[in-house]
Amino acid sequence: MTIAGSDSCGGAGIQADLKTFNACAVQAASVLTAITAQNTAGVSQVTLLSPDMVQAQLRAVLDELPIRAAKTGMLANAEIIDTVITGLTASPDLCLVVDPVMVATSGARLLDRNAEAAMRERLLPRATLVTPNLPEAAALTGLAEDHPVEALGEALLALGCKAVLLKGGHSRGERVEDLLLTPDSEARFSHPRRPMQVHGTGCALSAAIAAHIARGENLETAVDQAINWLQQQLDHAWTAPNGKLAMLPFASA
Repeated sequence: MTIAGSDSCGGAGIQADLKTFNACAVQAASVLTAITAQNTAGVSQVTLLSPDMVQAQLRAVLDELPIRAAKTGMLANAEIIDTVITGLTASPDLCLVVDPVMVATSGARLLDRNAEAAMRERLLPRATLVTPNLPEAAALTGLAEDHPVEALGEALLALGCKAVLLKGGHSRGERVEDLLLTPDSEARFSHPRRPMQVHGTGCALSAAIAAHIARGENLETAVDQAINWLQQQLDHAWTAPNGKLAMLPFASA
């Protein structure tokens, strides 16, 4: 299940998550939090759904389907975050992957600044895994973005999540290094740095991790498989007409 906003150009958000679930061969369900008018050049308008509607969608999905894993993307504000946490209370064993979406790649803000505390204090303690990039990790922890990634990860674990995948796309170097950290272990994943920016990679990665967990894989294997799948997609990313960012093909692994 994905809990996120809609992307009208289909490259990120709910649409990217559903296409990723399909590529990873799992049944897909969705809870919509917002409707955005956007393309790869930017976000022009956002309409939030009411907390009542978010709650109704959650109830409809969880009453019907045996959801094994869920991911969150754009949650927009504290009221929606609280609604999601309350809605998941009846499913304590459900694995939750949190992609702490704050700002779109194009620069548009997708999380109210006043909601950062709700994400930090209520959502992260419920998370099986949180998947921030370095700016998001810095915003959530209050540490500098250039702080050692291990320290950023430890600070996020201290907020209550069970595991952290720190994405290294904003760091420098010829290769991107991602760090998976739990209280008892760490694993590193290295892959080539791409010359172009691609729309929706964070959405797709977190959705793929949730899909592999739903298929019964352990956390490290799920992360490894998801990263490998995303690298395959990046090999065939294409530039949208008149767009500033490339798009993923969302092909099966």
